[in-house]
Amino acid sequence: MSDELITRTLMAASRGEPRAADELLPLVYDELRRLAHARLARAPRGTTLQPTALVHEAYLRLVGDRDPGWNGRAHFFAAAARAMRNILVDRARRKASVKHGGGRRRVAMDDADLPIELPNEDVLALDEALTRLEAADPRKARIVMLHYFGGLTLEETAEALDTSPRTVEREWRFTRAFLFTQLAGQQA
Repeated sequence: MSDELITRTLMAASRGEPRAADELLPLVYDELRRLAHARLARAPRGTTLQPTALVHEAYLRLVGDRDPGWNGRAHFFAAAARAMRNILVDRARRKASVKHGGGRRRVAMDDADLPIELPNEDVLALDEALTRLEAADPRKARIVMLHYFGGLTLEETAEALDTSPRTVEREWRFTRAFLFTQLAGQQA
């Protein structure tokens, strides 16, 4: 599939052409599904959201009633990564709300004496750390969005940001260390 065709269709959708949004999904679906699958592969155990559902929900957010104003393929996939992050954060907040048990886990009586595994990642804490990172350094936050949430390789991330892969690799190492210290500080 040609990047040029995707870019032309994105521009048509951005201009509000009625058929463009319908034509766009088949063009980007496989790549969006790959991004969703990569993101959900890192999700905590017990996540019930499937890649297909995440793609569809993110796509609906992306092509809603307003003009998305995409500047091309890279901008679209960055927006898709952000939409997927927002969906996962919204779900984590909903599950953590008092109405839904306030973070408590349901344990069957048969399993009451077994230790409960903690999730391998706290989506809400990560979102807070990313918000702080975004305020301090928006480009590093975009690297996280594209690489971690969007599932792009570091090379693809560099291309999307129009910078060198070496710069992205260096900033990704720094960003991982920053996020690690932020998350470790919240758990202490």
